Amino acid sequence: MTDMRNDLDLEKSLSRQTRQVSVVIAATMLLWMLAQFLGSWLGLPSHYVFLFDLFALAGFFWALVVTFQIWRKRRDTE
Repeated sequence: MTDMRNDLDLEKSLSRQTRQVSVVIAATMLLWMLAQFLGSWLGLPSHYVFLFDLFALAGFFWALVVTFQIWRKRRDTE
């Protein structure tokens, strides 16, 4: 009984992490696109636009690391 409950808790945790990763990926992409548009529209210097790129890369890297952790947890439980 407790084993099944632990499996359900793990699945809920992994589902929550998966949703969080998908939201971060979508939000990062949308914010990056908005920053690129606003940067060109406002005529910001290129080093500010490059800063937006670095923030986007950090968000995508975080999502990649968490996705890899989710994949390992699922692989270890099967």
